[in-house]
Amino acid sequence: MKKTLFGTNTANHLVHMRLIWKFTNHRTCQFCEKPYRIELVAERLTGKSTPGFTSAAMQWGVECEPMARSAYETETGLIVTEVGFVDHPTIAMAGASPDGLVGDDGLIEIKCPETKTHIETLTSKKAPSKYIPQMQWQMACTGRQWVDFVSFDPRLPEHLMLEIIRVDRDQSLIDQYSEAVSIFLAEVSKTVELLNSRSSKC
Repeated sequence: MKKTLFGTNTANHLVHMRLIWKFTNHRTCQFCEKPYRIELVAERLTGKSTPGFTSAAMQWGVECEPMARSAYETETGLIVTEVGFVDHPTIAMAGASPDGLVGDDGLIEIKCPETKTHIETLTSKKAPSKYIPQMQWQMACTGRQWVDFVSFDPRLPEHLMLEIIRVDRDQSLIDQYSEAVSIFLAEVSKTVELLNSRSSKC
């Protein structure tokens, strides 16, 4: 199974260019939404990515991720290998960017949410349902068998900072997502071809 991996030492612009035009795991929940389809069409036609919005909460998550990764490694004794973009093995123009590889079969997905959201995860002992498609898609792209969902909040007392929840591969869900993504990307390609065909009629 061939995979394209870009490590964290690869130039940022190279990883960035690989993400343009492609369906990624961060948009898994949006594969049926027209705005994302049009966004990908625009990226393919212009060769430029759509500028994203970074909120204060999102920036907090980016800044805390290294601490969360270190806390996970300390708690579990496992080593996380950071990785960039991973192409889907069979679906062209699709892939995922997991937060890290764990051992031979695992992945890690790190979230550093608002404190109230972290507490909800602490009490429920379940990964928020909105992240399940994202994690299953990561497993589809990497061939991995599980994801450790990590919720981390360094603002809390030390014994409450970290919660780790194992999410196993669900092939039934993966098959559903794969079919939906294939249909979605076919629609993107069709729209691009339709727009490009207008030049021959002028």
